Amino acid sequence: QEQLRESGGGLVQVGGSLRLSCAASGGSFSRYGMGWFRQAPGKGLEFVATITASGRTTHYADSVLGRFTISRDNAKNTLYLDMSNLRPEDTALYSCARGRESAGVSHIDDYDFRGQGTLVTVAS
Repeated sequence: QEQLRESGGGLVQVGGSLRLSCAASGGSFSRYGMGWFRQAPGKGLEFVATITASGRTTHYADSVLGRFTISRDNAKNTLYLDMSNLRPEDTALYSCARGRESAGVSHIDDYDFRGQGTLVTVAS
């Protein structure tokens, strides 16, 4: 059974940085586009970033463009999200998701499943 497990969340000060990881197991990680989503307290699920199966193409939400970087290591079956210049509004539960094909997509309906998430709290 394929699984995704996120790690790397925590408490960080405004302007700080974090690296999130998403370890995939039980499936063909390198065949699929991957994405990061987040859900802030009391709000809906929000697209953050996506990357194609090869890792050559990425796409970001406007709110994180220039501050976050999505990447992947297919040899390690791991997806990353490097976050810098963090703001209080970045506080959320961050989860990774596996797409249905090799393309990177931004709508959650185009993903097969997500992990449980890792909590990021940005303190002002």
